[in-house]
Parts: sequence; structure tokens; C-alpha cells
Amino acid sequence: MIRRSLRCRALAAALALAPLVPAASLAQVLKGPPADPGFRYSTPIPPGVAIPDTLETRLGTLRFQGGVPDASTTDRLLDNLDFQRAVQAYLLGLPPVNQLANRSAILTLGPANRTVPIWEQLVDSRTVELTANDNTPYTWFWLDLRQGPLVLEVPPKVLGLINDMWYRWSGDLGITGADKGRGGKYLLLPPGYKGATPRGYYVIRPSTFSIWAAWRSFLVDGDPKPGVDAVKTRTKIYPLAQAANPPQLTFVNMSGKPFNMVGPSGFRFWEMLNQVVQDEPTTEVDPTTLGLWASIGIQKGRPFAPDARMKAILTEAAAVGDATARALAYRMRDRQGYIYDNANWRYAFFGGYTFEWQPGVANLDAAAFFFFLATGVTPAMDTKIVGEGSTYPWTALDANNQPLDGGRNYRLRLPPNVPAKNFWSVIVYNAQTRSMQQSNQQFPSVSSQNTDLQTNADGSVDVYFGPKAPAGKESNWIQTVPGQSWFTILRLYGPLEPWFSKAWRPGEIERQP
Repeated sequence: MIRRSLRCRALAAALALAPLVPAASLAQVLKGPPADPGFRYSTPIPPGVAIPDTLETRLGTLRFQGGVPDASTTDRLLDNLDFQRAVQAYLLGLPPVNQLANRSAILTLGPANRTVPIWEQLVDSRTVELTANDNTPYTWFWLDLRQGPLVLEVPPKVLGLINDMWYRWSGDLGITGADKGRGGKYLLLPPGYKGATPRGYYVIRPSTFSIWAAWRSFLVDGDPKPGVDAVKTRTKIYPLAQAANPPQLTFVNMSGKPFNMVGPSGFRFWEMLNQVVQDEPTTEVDPTTLGLWASIGIQKGRPFAPDARMKAILTEAAAVGDATARALAYRMRDRQGYIYDNANWRYAFFGGYTFEWQPGVANLDAAAFFFFLATGVTPAMDTKIVGEGSTYPWTALDANNQPLDGGRNYRLRLPPNVPAKNFWSVIVYNAQTRSMQQSNQQFPSVSSQNTDLQTNADGSVDVYFGPKAPAGKESNWIQTVPGQSWFTILRLYGPLEPWFSKAWRPGEIERQP
């Protein structure tokens, strides 16, 4: 019975190669090399140990002499290995490259630790950033811990986070942080810091020297100014040694200004990945990821200098990696990433905010699609607590599983009693840039915060998408652009029990005449 089971497994494994291996070659694989009866010591070899002299694959015809690949086959196989590893390295490199693009753009406004960009009149479509929102004012800045511990004084009534250069969550600030929205002093310690930590601070230990801090303040009766004023008055950043005399900060209002924080694909991607690997500690990066990066020439303390062959492979792999990320983002096959069995609404965090199948088992697809589309990793964005945090169902496909076409008209119906304690919003994003759709609308969104929002007689809300607004529905309409694809995120701030139980669910996006 055991031998039969092993034979069945070997046969199944061989048949799995059938689409790539012609029948004649497959027969050789199944048969295995013969035992030579002329030798005194001879053992029958089971299937799968040997390889035929020629093998038809997606790489073309591979040739072997007694199991040894010839020179041409060797080159083809090793080029393919470099390419496979490079595509995986690209997908794993999305988080740090996105962070470097973010950091590089912000530092054009002024030095770290001293410059604080703030979108005082909300983020609009001129800001090119991965799925930013126009619901609340952002404060968004970079800190550098290379000179030692920093104190960050956080104002009250904000909701924020700190992520490191690997896009790992370091801690929350404000409402979901240790200060619980009261405001407070956070002591940020650099990697490897072993000095004393004085009392009176909330301590955060990021794993990199460069760290991204961001928070949102909130509207007061529809006005962003009170929250913005509190941020500008109460925010402080200073070295621990200068606690008695904090330096002056420069706040830069970014609302309405063309600004790009989205990183590139192409060979430049690899140069940016190498920069992060060289500049930051890699102790928190898993060995397999570091091994894949090293296999393509990116290794800490060593120059990144690919030859012409490898540069061509890396350039193509970046293009395929970008394309693969788009397939995962917009047309993922794994239904576990979908909220409902028969609908196209997707989870933002598939595998939790740590992107795992189970503890210690990485969900690679979930991480790749998230970091291709989004910024900001925190448990608060993946909360399952009724009335707390936020949730982000989103979709890139219509009810007929087709991409959302900017030249066509669509409708999304939100049933009555949208389960959001605070408010909800629907924002349109361009599928190329993954940023707010640029059109004649400064804010490509419809929200319960809008005072002119139209509600149907039964309490439901219809949101319209298309190049032109339906007559009389302008306040519930988001403009799209012919020739461009788009996707949308339905944000629920303070999701309520009907959301978690799925008693309430959004309609599909229906194409209209």
C-alpha cells in the first residue's frame, strides 16, 4: 500500500509537468533510466530522478547529456533563475521603495526633523500619493534618528502612526496611540539605542533611522481650521538634549499644490531599493527577502553594479513585477481577499495588517497588492472593534467583472443606514497612479460630510460616476475621464456591527446607459 501510494504521487508529480513536457519526453521521465543488468551492482531508479536528453518547456528546448545541461541550456536556465528571483525581489521591494519615494519628495520641502508638511485645506487631486483621502487634513513628515533620540510632541485629537523604512508599524499616535487622543510626548529611540529612557514619555523603538510620522486632524462643523491650528500650535520635534529649548518648526501648506510622492518602476526601482538597503539596518528584514535581494546584486556593504546582461534582466523584471502587482491589485484570484462570495468588494488588509496566512507565514500576494496601492500600516486600520478605527472596502471592477472605464457611466447604491459611527466617503482613484483621479473636480469624492448630499426616499444613497453628471445629481457625482481606468474606496470611519456581521453591504458598481 505504501509503495503504491508513493508511485501514485510520483505519477501525479510527473503528470503535473504535462503541459510543459511533450509525451515522448514525459514517458522518459516516468520510465527513469534503466538498470544495467550487465553490472553486478545495479538498482532500478524510480521516476523523477533522471531527466531526458531533451525537454520541451516554456523556455524552449532544453538539452542534457546524461543529465548535464549543455552550455546554451545552462545560460537559458540561469538567466531564467535570475529573472524569477528579480520579479520576486521587485514585489518584496515595493514597501521600502515606496517609502523612499515618499521620503525623497517630502525632503524637497525642507530638512527632516524641522519641516512639517500639512494639507490645511485637505488633500486634493493635485497630490499624487497612493490612495490618499480628502476627508480630513493630513500632517505628514519624516524624522531622522541618526543623531540620537528625538522627542515628538503630538497634539490632542489626532489619529496617527509611525512606520519605518521597511513599512513596518512602529506605533500609533493620538487617538489610537498611548496618549489616547489627549496629546503627549513620544520619545523615539534609534536602532540599537541602549541609553537611559527618562520618565514622562511614551517610548517607541523603530527599527530604522528614517521614520515616517503622519496623522489626521478632524473637521469641526465642517471646518478644518480648528484642528489645523491645534496641530501647528502644539506639534514639537526636538532632540532629547534640547527639551528645554525646542527648535522652531517650518509648516508647509501643501493643499492645492502639484506634488508627487509615488515611486517609479524600471531600473530606477532597483537603485532606490539598494539605497534603502545600504542606508538602513536590515536586522528586521527576514533572511529570505535579503537573500532574494542579494541574489540580484543588492547586498548591504557591497556595490550594486550589474553588468549589461543583469541590467537587462532587472529592467525587464521590473516591468513584469509592476505588471504582476497590477494583476494582484486589480484582479486577484484568491477569493479570501474578497469580502463577499459573489461580489467584487475587496479587503484592504488581506491577512491582517501584518499580511500573514497564519502567524509566521507571510501572505506574499496580500503584501504586494497593498504596497502597490496604499500607504500606512497600523492595527487601527484593521480593527474589528465596533465603532473604532476605520475600514476600507474597495473595488476596481464593475458588477460584470470588467474594469471601471472612465468613459462610461456607473452607479453605486449604498443601502440605508450606512454603518459608520463618524462618517463615510467614496473616493475615485486613477488605476495608473493609484492616486486621486485628476479631472475638473478638485475633490473626486462623495461623502456623508457633504452638506448637499442627496438621499433617496428609503434612506439609501446613490453615488454616480462618469464623464458628465446625471441631470440634478451633481452633488452625488464623481467625474471620471475617458481613456482612463479607475477604482474606488468606500471608507467607513467607526464601522458599526452591521458591517462586521455583513447584515449591511454596499451594492455593486452598475454600468448605466
